[in-house]
Amino acid sequence: MLRQQDVGHRVVVRRIVGVTGDRTLFTDALGELVDLTETDLTLATAKGTVRVPLREVHRAKRVPPARRAVAADVISLELAADEAWPAPVRSRLGGWILRAADDWTGRANSALAVGDPDRPLDEAIDAVVRWYTERGQQPLINAPMPLAAPVNAALDERGWTARPLTLVQTTPLAALLTTAAGSGLPPVDLADAASDEWYAMVAEHKGALPGTALRILNGVPERVFAHVRDADGGLLAVARGAVTGPDRWLGISLLQTAPAARRRGLGAHVVRALAQWASQRGSTRAYLQVEERNAAAVALYNRLGFTTHHTYLTRQL
Repeated sequence: MLRQQDVGHRVVVRRIVGVTGDRTLFTDALGELVDLTETDLTLATAKGTVRVPLREVHRAKRVPPARRAVAADVISLELAADEAWPAPVRSRLGGWILRAADDWTGRANSALAVGDPDRPLDEAIDAVVRWYTERGQQPLINAPMPLAAPVNAALDERGWTARPLTLVQTTPLAALLTTAAGSGLPPVDLADAASDEWYAMVAEHKGALPGTALRILNGVPERVFAHVRDADGGLLAVARGAVTGPDRWLGISLLQTAPAARRRGLGAHVVRALAQWASQRGSTRAYLQVEERNAAAVALYNRLGFTTHHTYLTRQL
């Protein structure tokens, strides 16, 4: 049977769906285990999210990932993503990065568990707890999977919980640049600085933006803020792009569309503009981070050619 340390991994589940005569009927589901409770398990499959009551599970086991990202590639991408979202307070624990930003976003307020913490794992976790406790913050650890599987197992034993699974998805810029452009859409304005309206739209989703948030959003030398406005100047869509890391990754974040302007192709329109901007700066690949449970966003990114490179769990004490 599956255990908490299997969360974030690819599994196969044989489910009982009925009985015909003296014959039990089964169906199999293959996907990533995103949640496991005392009563149910939840899989992210190619056809969507599937929740299975444990009483219906005949057999379940972990299986090899369809395409396992090389550990060095996961670390490289995670470090590029960290550079694109720079927490103002930082410390090192061997290869781990401890980050704090007044509790604005989990990414900027968690220990990034990549590389060797330069001490036994239990001691590393204790050091993380002390570091955040001294700052009056809840200890959080960002554990990329399956790279940080030992970290997740140790945290399971300590009773740490997990926030929703996050997918780190990537695609070649060429796939975005060749996406068909929507007709009749307003132009995308790319600016070095965000407007007050841009910040207001982001705040509707992320909550009030403290000074720390502005430092993070503007703390990358190569960044751009996308605005799409209607004929009257009203803001329809926003996003942020940043090029970071030795591999010149384009990181796409905070893509949002005004409720009245949805289902018009503005999301793809903005992403295409960011890809054009990044390609002029030597970037060839893009990434984004999206919660697996955000079905609408995941579907959009799949249509644009994004696939899951790896996942991560934000673990909390």
